[in-house]
Amino acid sequence: MSNIYESAATTLGLFNSPCLTKVELRVACKGISDRDALSKPDPCVVLKMQSHGQWFEVDRTEVIRSSISPVFSKVFTVDYYFEEVQRLRFELHDISSNHNGLKEADFLGAMECTLGQIVSQRKLSKALLKQGNTSGKSSITVTAEELSGNDDYVELAFSAKKLDDKDFFSKSDPFLEIFRVNDDGTESLVHRTETIMNNLSPVWKSFKVSLNTLCSGDQERELKVGQLFQLDPLIIYYIIMHTVMITRHAI
Repeated sequence: MSNIYESAATTLGLFNSPCLTKVELRVACKGISDRDALSKPDPCVVLKMQSHGQWFEVDRTEVIRSSISPVFSKVFTVDYYFEEVQRLRFELHDISSNHNGLKEADFLGAMECTLGQIVSQRKLSKALLKQGNTSGKSSITVTAEELSGNDDYVELAFSAKKLDDKDFFSKSDPFLEIFRVNDDGTESLVHRTETIMNNLSPVWKSFKVSLNTLCSGDQERELKVGQLFQLDPLIIYYIIMHTVMITRHAI
């Protein structure tokens, strides 16, 4: 959970009843309108929570460059209070590559709901409302998963050697996406590495992830690793999906 969430909740005296459980929220958007005809938006979702009639920021996703249908790797972790009405607001912003702040960002739409609605439906999809509460073709989907009691973390590191060169004018710019295979056969994005420029034998930064997020506490759950190349700022090219088994011995 973010320090922003913890400090704001403490300062505002957000909740009085005991926490029922912790919930992970995953966010994806579709059909984002292009405000700039010459380029695609650089979307970021800001999660806000209401207290005493005011909205405060809980956390925000990473910025995904040049995407009209982003799937964010950032997972929001929030406390779920069964007897409280927890109002949430998901704001979508187009953040230019020159800065990561919201003051100069373009507002692309927002969706409001309660945490209880997301938890009860497990997956909630709604239109993004623009200024004046007008809806366009853009939509947002929020998926909820209640966490088990396992608070363990694992640190993972990935590298590759002698990758195919998919760039015409220089070496490829590879990155990885790690997916968890769910019980129903669907896949959830767990982590997206940084992009390493002009490198066919990349070594990505190690990262820590909770076992709840990685495999729902099931250490023998199947994972998939997607190897991707960024050919230019507007094109993402999928190369291959590798199936990985995380075993107790490996962790």
